[in-house]
Amino acid sequence: MSETDLSPREDMPVYVISVAAELAGLHAQTLRTYDRLGLVTPGRTPGGGRRYSARDIALVREVQRLSNEGVNLEGIKRVLELERQVGRLRHRLDMLESERRSGALVVWRPAPRRS
Repeated sequence: MSETDLSPREDMPVYVISVAAELAGLHAQTLRTYDRLGLVTPGRTPGGGRRYSARDIALVREVQRLSNEGVNLEGIKRVLELERQVGRLRHRLDMLESERRSGALVVWRPAPRRS
C-alpha cells in the first residue's frame, strides 16, 4: 500500500473544529459563523460535532481571502454559489464533448405535451 493510499481523501471529514481552525489560520468561532451562514458546511458526527475535510479547509481559506479583499459575506456566498454552478456546467460540457468525440448516437425525444 502506498503513502497516498493511507492519506485521507480530500473530501473526507476528519478534522475537528480546533484543528481545522488552526489549519485555516482562523478562530473556531469564525468557522462556526461560516457554517451557520452556509458558506462552509462540514460533516457531522452522530453527536453533532463538526468534522472538516481538506476541501472544507480550502473553502474556508477562499472565504477568508475574499473577505480580506473586501467582499461581504453575502457576496462571498453568491460567488461560491456561482463557482459551483460553473463547475457543474463545465462538467456537463466535458461530458457532452466526450460523447460527441466518441461518435455515440444520442437519441432525443421531446417530452410529451401536457394538456
